[in-house]
Amino acid sequence: MTRHQPEPEPQRQPEPDTGRDPAAPAGRAAPAPDPDPDPAELPGGAAVEAEGIGLKGPRGWVFREVTVEAAPGSVVALTGASGTGRTCLLLALTGRMKLTEGEARIGGLRLRKQAAAIRRTAALAHVPGVDDLEPSLTVGEHLRERVLLQRRYGTAPLAALKAALRSPRQRRADARRVHDEALAAAGLDLATLPKGPRTAVRDLERLERLRLCVALALIGRPRLIAVDDVDLKLSAPLREEAWALLASVAASGVTVLAVCGEAPAGLPGDVPLVVVVADRATGARTAEDAPAEPAPKPDGTDETEKETADALAETGRA
Repeated sequence: MTRHQPEPEPQRQPEPDTGRDPAAPAGRAAPAPDPDPDPAELPGGAAVEAEGIGLKGPRGWVFREVTVEAAPGSVVALTGASGTGRTCLLLALTGRMKLTEGEARIGGLRLRKQAAAIRRTAALAHVPGVDDLEPSLTVGEHLRERVLLQRRYGTAPLAALKAALRSPRQRRADARRVHDEALAAAGLDLATLPKGPRTAVRDLERLERLRLCVALALIGRPRLIAVDDVDLKLSAPLREEAWALLASVAASGVTVLAVCGEAPAGLPGDVPLVVVVADRATGARTAEDAPAEPAPKPDGTDETEKETADALAETGRA
């Protein structure tokens, strides 16, 4: 009697690696690993690193050999004589003007090749001639307009899609929350204005305008804000209030670039202060090495102011 021999089990061939999780249901691939985050979308302030940067206009160098190094959450005071290219330096560091020489990084982004990404993360808070307020509009109208523009153009695609899926009531609540947070950070109390939110911009004091500009910039939740002429036409007590405002913004984690005629000796709350003295001839210097303001020409014109204006007109806005 012959005994039946069991057939050998066929050897299982190793399955090719398809990138699918074995525990996942059939037909579904494992989720792809998250890509590296965009530096423009990272929370917190943006570090400012610039070495030997310069901008040349039709009549010569507007500024040259400027070096800046500031940690996130710092206040960078750009000071110097009138016509030394302070505003152009401010616009260049926020991606609004193209550099002629040197290299800079803003929040890890290369200024020469990633200017568009820098513009998304750096907001202009008060730069006359670039982002002027409309005198005939009210404070409330400016705030509502900025919230609508931010929702339409200043939001990342995924965040915009998520916001569109919310109910109208939720969207209004989100807009109100962002609106209130920006006003609180700028120290602007609408109840103290002559007509509340219906106060026209032309009726605001200079410091109140500055607070409104800062609040409008913070609605976009930037990592860096730029302010021009911080201490222009302000008395000593009001200058202290203006610098205290910028220090409070920096203390919240947002880096601040501020153009001023005279940098403060220090800031409240031990906020880091970096002073950059603009000088077209020799670049950035320390406050102790600042050159004296050149005497005007006999005809009353200032060649440096002409060159700065020409550079603004030639370079244009981004």
